[in-house]
Amino acid sequence: MKKSNSNNVILFPIAFIVLAVLLSSCAHTAPIQACLVDAPYGFWSGLWHGCIAPISFVASLFKDSISVYGVNNNGGWYDFGFVLGSGILFGGGSRAMK
Repeated sequence: MKKSNSNNVILFPIAFIVLAVLLSSCAHTAPIQACLVDAPYGFWSGLWHGCIAPISFVASLFKDSISVYGVNNNGGWYDFGFVLGSGILFGGGSRAMK
């Protein structure tokens, strides 16, 4: 009879998370002052950025000047538009109803 090892089931995700945090803690960040030259992004920009997030992500892998999320935003309304735009693109919760 095969003995299951439940320690590996718990230990692997924890080790993965610890490794990811350690590797990302040394990431270089750009100063935010360079982003604050224009008016802050609002709801409509967040909606648009949410819709094009997958395209922006792929492009950001090849160019450092492209980001997925607008840093210079007005806060909650931009976040709401971004989440709504992402939900529109991926079908929202409608797939859970089937």
